[in-house]
Amino acid sequence: RKSRIASIVRARLGAAAMAMARRTSRCWGRMARMSTWTPPADAARGGTADLCDVHVPEPVDVVTERKVQIAQPIFRDLGGRYGFHGKVSTVRCFENNPLVRAALEEPGEGRVLVVDGGASLRCAVLGDNLAAMAVKNGWNGVLVNGCIRDSEDIGKMDLGVKAIATHPLKSSKRDKGLRDVPVSFAGVQICPGDYLYADKDGVLVSKKPLVLE
Repeated sequence: RKSRIASIVRARLGAAAMAMARRTSRCWGRMARMSTWTPPADAARGGTADLCDVHVPEPVDVVTERKVQIAQPIFRDLGGRYGFHGKVSTVRCFENNPLVRAALEEPGEGRVLVVDGGASLRCAVLGDNLAAMAVKNGWNGVLVNGCIRDSEDIGKMDLGVKAIATHPLKSSKRDKGLRDVPVSFAGVQICPGDYLYADKDGVLVSKKPLVLE
């Protein structure tokens, strides 16, 4: 009788162990699927992270020529609008900003002005007056490889502004610089007519408009 009871107990324990093993296996399977699951892109937000999920499918450690460039994360968000995008117009200058003013005096038509200020940290090439002009004339944003000033006021404006830093000293006016030429900084090359997308996560550059489908 005792041996029969022991056999029944062993059989029941074995069945319970097998059931537990099956449940554990199913649990690990669900966890594995969850670890590789990527949430769908948020088309309404149009953020750079969502755009990367769709338009930068290559693994980060694969050497390839990507259609979408990603700028190195060296810029601070200094405008009142964190997310902005548009067709690019460029200015190349160094510690002088006459062409920045000339560009922002034009109708912006939703464009983004990219200012390659040579990464100078000795003066600012954009201030509150020019930023207010950009808002008035319909520019979506300004990306500055250099410094801006009047950052407290610019931070209240409906304008996207990214720059390396702030500096209280205004720039000179003697050297105009160049307008609508290719510029290279932060690991990307930006040409007039490219499309730039920016938010708190970073900056993307593409030859064609980027959409989330």
